[in-house]
Amino acid sequence: MRVVVKVGSAVLTENNRLAKERMANLVDFLYALQQRYEVILVSSGAVAAGYTKLKLDKRVIANKQALAAIGQPQLMISYQRKFERYGITVAQVLLSADDFDSRKRTAHAKNAIEVLLGNRVIPIINENDVTATEELVFGDNDQLSAHVAYYFDADMLAILSDIDGLYDKDPKKHKDAKLLKVVHTIPKELLESECNPTYSFATGGIVTKLKAAKFMLEHGRKMFLASGFDLDDAKSFLLQNRHIGGTLFIPKDEV
Repeated sequence: MRVVVKVGSAVLTENNRLAKERMANLVDFLYALQQRYEVILVSSGAVAAGYTKLKLDKRVIANKQALAAIGQPQLMISYQRKFERYGITVAQVLLSADDFDSRKRTAHAKNAIEVLLGNRVIPIINENDVTATEELVFGDNDQLSAHVAYYFDADMLAILSDIDGLYDKDPKKHKDAKLLKVVHTIPKELLESECNPTYSFATGGIVTKLKAAKFMLEHGRKMFLASGFDLDDAKSFLLQNRHIGGTLFIPKDEV
């Protein structure tokens, strides 16, 4: 079984720097996950990591691209050091939406991923922000991770975020909001809601997660959305097959 895990900037960074403890907890979790599955990581955080080295106005696209270029090696060094404790080799893979529009490029990328996974290497994928100008403005790694999961033949996408699941109403506004543990279809009105990222380096919100879930459902795949701050729900579901928290998006025909 192959699993894609996507983690967002809100989880990986804190106070304008990489959140080392949360990243260490993530790596511990991914190590445990790799004992059971083939694991691909889609990781945000390059722009935020770059900002720790150079304070540029992130609202300017060229600045954001420059921050991504500075931050991507910082991000990889942090991951590399933490995975080395487990003797795990990691690989950097930078992709853009254009790579999935070309059958030839998609096939080349998939071949490389297969070799990496076959040798117990964890691919760490991020969007190629330096060249993907349009995607940098309108895209996000939630959409990227869904494409990675589908085109690279993963059985499940797990998004770890500051959003711990889909609720029947906004939990920040309604104390009686209830978590929807299993979802088969996504109402159109939810997909048309305004994106509301709550974190300065984030590019989406619940809407981008739902769009990723819709893509997965339409392609007959599963997606699990849970907290990346507290990994208990992700551990219970992915390591112990116990669905305690988080939302599972699953096609109706798989029930």
